[in-house]
Formats: sequence, structure tokens, C-alpha cells
Amino acid sequence: MIEILPQATTKYSLDYYATDPIFSAPVADLKSDARNVAPRLRGRTIWMVNSTARGGGVAEMLPSLISLTNNLGISVRWAVIRSDRPEFFLLTKRIHNLIHGDTGSGSELGAEDAMLYEAVNRQNAESFKKELKPDDILIIHDPQPLPMGQMLARELGLPAVWRCHIGLDRRIDATKTAWRFLRPYLDGYRRTIFSAPEYVPDYCADRSTIIHPAIDPLSHKNQELSVNKLTGILCNSGLQPEYEPVVTPDYRSRVSLLGDDGSYVAPEELGLLFRPLVLQVSRWDRLKGWDPLLEGFVRLKNRTIKSNGTNKTRRKQNRLRLSRLVLAGPDPRAIADDPEGMQVLNQIRERYMSLDPGLRSDIAIILLPMESHKENALIVNALQRCAHIIVQNSLQEGFGLSVTEAMWKRKAVLGTHACGIRQQIRDGRDGLLVLKPEDPDEIADKLSQLLNNSVACYNMGRSAQRRVYDEFLIFRQISGYLRLLDSIL
Repeated sequence: MIEILPQATTKYSLDYYATDPIFSAPVADLKSDARNVAPRLRGRTIWMVNSTARGGGVAEMLPSLISLTNNLGISVRWAVIRSDRPEFFLLTKRIHNLIHGDTGSGSELGAEDAMLYEAVNRQNAESFKKELKPDDILIIHDPQPLPMGQMLARELGLPAVWRCHIGLDRRIDATKTAWRFLRPYLDGYRRTIFSAPEYVPDYCADRSTIIHPAIDPLSHKNQELSVNKLTGILCNSGLQPEYEPVVTPDYRSRVSLLGDDGSYVAPEELGLLFRPLVLQVSRWDRLKGWDPLLEGFVRLKNRTIKSNGTNKTRRKQNRLRLSRLVLAGPDPRAIADDPEGMQVLNQIRERYMSLDPGLRSDIAIILLPMESHKENALIVNALQRCAHIIVQNSLQEGFGLSVTEAMWKRKAVLGTHACGIRQQIRDGRDGLLVLKPEDPDEIADKLSQLLNNSVACYNMGRSAQRRVYDEFLIFRQISGYLRLLDSIL
């Protein structure tokens, strides 16, 4: 059942990062930490286990995390649990939503749920045993494989750590239901890791560590793009017509755009290189606040039409008039552990189709291909670099690497007060935060504020990039894992 992924490799070694004056200091700090821990880990394999190799922040982080840790002389491998029972992923999605305080997919978890949860994990545990050595260490990510880690820790005596990437900064009935259901499966875990102290349930308080998620600044999603490279990606992916010959070949799969007839078609000219873009890139998840963001942009456009330039300079009026909203996410058919994706996308599609044709022309809903991780990452990178404003209108957010990515690219980010986002953005300094992400009028106000003040956007972008450099690069994250492993050993 379990899938052992090929050894993760990145294009660059730590020594290569160190040759860049931007990264030399954090790499030196990481190597210093590793010198104390690596000898104690020799002969062991650290297994990272999650539920998908594609889509979502965990799958985004693990390749670089694994490759660069291996580069330190520490053996790390990646395994993904599998199941041919779709009801299992429906269950784990319910758990995910409950931890975020959302009861939209059901608020009860009972004995039958526990039987399903344990059965799938037992199958994966049995198939995983033959890969494990007596001194290996398990780091289990999120609720999906949680029981498997407990089973293997008990039966084989392996040290196990649970890394939870989600949470809510308050205790309500929904979260209590989820944490009550998960509590028995955490017996046997040496330590737990959370992204924020507000997420830690009381029964984990004495064995928890805070490690922030982080980005690899030279990954395909975050690397600098020259003008030629940027336009090549847009053309290769189908986002931009080729007005001139392009050096690189077309991608194996190209993006799809929601057309006026409700079907998904090849895009024509979207103005990505010319128009002020408001962009949100995320999974098609109800908690990402897609509907109020779409409605907020519609209200911004309607206000612009009614004002007809009153009390605005021509440039500001043109910026509002020409602004385009781009909503982009993965093709939901390619994300095995997110069964709600298509349902959410269809709800957005229905609202889009109800709009006046003039408004629809200022909104692009894009499906990103998932066949190639590299191509998908480059498309997201290009879209983010084309954007004037990047939005993450999450109702709840465990952390939000899409925010980190945008901040690293010096973009003005409009986020929310969801706990994971406010761990990153200091309101008014690194971006703006919406107090009520379900309020379209507040979203419209903040979008107007950013679109009308290029100087403020520039300064927020500079501050945001520095904050990521100080707190949210992968070197700091790896150091956090090494300190944790050192404490366990």
C-alpha cells in the first residue's frame, strides 16, 4: 500500500547556496547545527511520511527539506500512504476541516470512523515494515498517517514524531471533536511539532515544538526569473500567445481557463504582462475564501464603474479599470487527498457564470496542470511575479506557504487574520490583513487601497522579503528539525 518515493534531489547543493552572499550566513548557521547532530544520526534513516506527493504545502516543502538534509550527511527518505478507499480521504478531510473549526462536511466522528481510519493505516503500516531498520526515525505529517506512526512505534520500538501543519487559534466544539478523536493515536509519539503555539492541544503541551514551515528560495517556484524566462513560461504553459518564437518547447500539459460557456478552454490573451493583476493561487478549498474574494473584486469593479474617475487621477482610475482578478489552483482531479476540490471549484464556476459578461472579462479562473511538478511550480512562479497584488483570503490557515512565496517575491500581500497568516504578515508593514475574510466590502476596500498606492506596495514588498529571509527560509526549518532530533536521541 505505502509508496516509497524516489530519493528527493534538488538542483543545488548547500555549498552552492553558500556561494551566494544572500544565503552564506544562514547556510553557515545550518552547517554548524548539523556538525553537532549528524554523527548521532549516522546509520539511521529519517522517514518523512505524508498523504500525497503532489499539491499542498507539505508536498511542496518535503523535496527540498529532504534533499538538503541529505546534503548534510543525514539520511532522509519520503513515503506516501495510499488507499483505494475514497471514504478514507473523505474522513481525513472532515478531520482537517474540524481542526480548522469548520463543520461543513459533518461534525461527528464515531466508532465507524475510527475503524476505517485504523484499517487503512494498518494496511500501510504492514507494507511499510519491510522498509524499516531498528534505528530509523519516523516523522509523520498531519492526521492522515497518524495511526500508522503509532502502530510502528509500538511494534518496532521506533522513535516517532508527529508534525501537524494545521490548527485553529481557539477551542470550539468542532476542534474539540477533532482533537478528542485524534488523542488516542498520539500515545507513543515522542514529540509533536506545530506551526504556531496557538495550535497545540493541551495534552501535547509538554512534548511540543514550534517549527515554522519554510520555502526553498532557489526552487522552481521561488527562483528569480529573467524577462525571457518569465515570458517563455507563460507561452509554454498556454497563458500567453507567442508573438515571437520561444526557445523552450511547450509544456506537456497546458493550463485551462474557464470560458464564457462554462467549459474549460485554452486561454487567449489574458493581459498578464500588461494589466494590474490581483492573484490568488491555492487549493480549491472552502477555507481559502474564494467566494468572498470573487465577490469583493466584483464590488470593487462596480464601484469603479459608478465613480467614473471622481476624485482619482487618470493613472489610478486606469489601474482600477484595467485590473484583473486571477484565481488559480490545481486541477482537482489530480489531488488524491482532497475530494472536496471539484465541489468548491464548481461553486466558483456557478458564481462566475452568473456575472455580467463585462465583469467576467476581468476575471480569469485557471486550472494548473499537475503532471509535472517542475512545470507547475514554474507556472505559479511566473503568475506570482506578474501580479501586482497577491491575495490569500483564507478563513483559516495552518500557515500559508503561498503567502511566504509572495512575500519573498517582494509582492504586496493581502492576507487575513487567520493564525498562520498573521504569523508572517505584520499588518501595514509587510502587507495588509483583512479582519473579516467573508466580508466582500472589506476586501474591496483593501484591494482599492493597495491598487491606489504603488509606493506603499513597494515598501511592504521590501519589508516582506526581509521578514522571509530572517524567519521562513528552509535553512532555519532544517535547523529546527535537527535540534528536535538531537533532543530525542
